[in-house]
Amino acid sequence: MTINEIQDEVVEEFGGLDDWMDKYQLLIDLGSELKPLDARYKTESNLIDGCQSRVWLQADCKDGRLVFAAESDALIVKGIIALLIRVLSGHTPDEILGADLYFIDRIGLRDHLSPTRSNGLLAMVKQIRMYALAFKAKGAK
Repeated sequence: MTINEIQDEVVEEFGGLDDWMDKYQLLIDLGSELKPLDARYKTESNLIDGCQSRVWLQADCKDGRLVFAAESDALIVKGIIALLIRVLSGHTPDEILGADLYFIDRIGLRDHLSPTRSNGLLAMVKQIRMYALAFKAKGAK
């Protein structure tokens, strides 16, 4: 699936929920489905700067595609990073760098996060794109 097809799925899932408490619950559920990050990746270098909560993000390149794994100590933040991984993991660096992450606004996420969580979301997206740039520079297509 393309990044946009996955984003459209996310928009549809969240669109079926009218109440933001239900949307927060969906985020929490998505976070709880995230596989625990291997302890060896819970390092200072994998911590995302700019997040109020602790968020670790690990990226690997397999067959030219980036595969992300993450964990957070906050339930909603864990759901947010799980959403980003769902949308972007398994794609090439060029696809990730060229992606317009419209699902964030379409599901109303940016409008319903506190300023500190909103900054954290931007920091997560920035870190994912930094990994994509780094792997592209190493020759991953």
